[in-house]
Amino acid sequence: MDFEIPAAIRARLAELDAFIAREIVPLEQAHPEFFDHRREYARTDWERGGVPRDEFEELVREMKRRADRAGFLRLGLPRDLGGEAASNLEVVIIREHLSARGLGLHGNLPDESSLVPSMPMVHILHAYGTPAQKAQYLNGLVTGEHYIAFALTEPDHGSDATWMESTAVREGDHWVINGVKRFNSGVHKATADLVFARTSGKQGDADGITAFIVPMDAPGVKIEYYHWTFNMPSDHAEVSFTNVRVPADCILNREGQGLVLAQHFVHQNRIRQAAQSAGVARYCIAESVRYASERRSFGKPIAQHQAIQFPLAEMHAECEMVRHYVFRTAWEMDRQPHEAVSDQVAIANYRANRLACNAADLAIQVHGGIGYTRTKAFEHFFRHHRRYRITEGSDEVQIRKIAAYLFGFAGPRKRARKAR
Repeated sequence: MDFEIPAAIRARLAELDAFIAREIVPLEQAHPEFFDHRREYARTDWERGGVPRDEFEELVREMKRRADRAGFLRLGLPRDLGGEAASNLEVVIIREHLSARGLGLHGNLPDESSLVPSMPMVHILHAYGTPAQKAQYLNGLVTGEHYIAFALTEPDHGSDATWMESTAVREGDHWVINGVKRFNSGVHKATADLVFARTSGKQGDADGITAFIVPMDAPGVKIEYYHWTFNMPSDHAEVSFTNVRVPADCILNREGQGLVLAQHFVHQNRIRQAAQSAGVARYCIAESVRYASERRSFGKPIAQHQAIQFPLAEMHAECEMVRHYVFRTAWEMDRQPHEAVSDQVAIANYRANRLACNAADLAIQVHGGIGYTRTKAFEHFFRHHRRYRITEGSDEVQIRKIAAYLFGFAGPRKRARKAR
């Protein structure tokens, strides 16, 4: 195995850095309130449920328009969508690199926007959508004209998605949906919501859950409120569905096979999260080393104190190991089916997300009082990446996945055991 980052990807990173300096940094400089110590206050519409301010979201859209013109936005998309079908390895290396730059418009963490975004909903619709669904939504999802939110989690069900209580019952050529979804992110700007509901089977069955593309203006769809979270602004809504009628052609994929889409969605997001977390950890370490080399106490730079050296050296060592494991896992994803590497994705995800939180906490400690202020970005990174240890599968869910593969309860070892 060649551990060198391929020359073409290194060249792409240089192109991205030049593009950021030329077109993205000036956007940030024109709106400093969104990126300095005022960022949370300025980005949040406190009088409208805590959702992002329109002005900030328009800035993000402008970033995406510029990224699209420059050929970066669609980099990971299929060629028939104007993309370059970039490998998992390339996208992961880019996302880690962007996060290692620190806080900026090039990678807005709360809504997962980026110069090179993941766009899992685009991939899902491209792979499973009908021609009519693709014609209605697909290009708009890429350009930002449309947004489809993701309604899986419920008030009483998160990781145990097969036990969801939302139901859909067929009535003639329509389905009637009832239920409540929690942390239904992005509905404030969504054209439609991808709603998962049980249509057959019993609680705990993976089969029998169907995904419906439900227009947000359908009668019976109600945004109850937005959860105010550790990291604001919030777009994590509680949404109720009361006798919502949708035609049968709103089903995405096949009836009863909705969880396939959910697995596709979170699998792609997990490796992207891991890359971002590794990059943030690298940023926190680099900033701490720089500060420790400049900050003086008791007549000498604090970098000369082993109490500063040793924790940073250990954090650096862990970051190097995790970062390269994330890259290796992305490389494996380009060569094997998802099922074969699902445990490796889980390892990369939960270890990288823990690493980011620990690195941000250490950076605050090394910087002392100034590290605790919002002058520095460490508090922002800690709050955001703490969310990653829950979303897309909590730490515990990831470890459970790893154990299942390790003991042969799932994955290739399970098949091998059955074959004996």
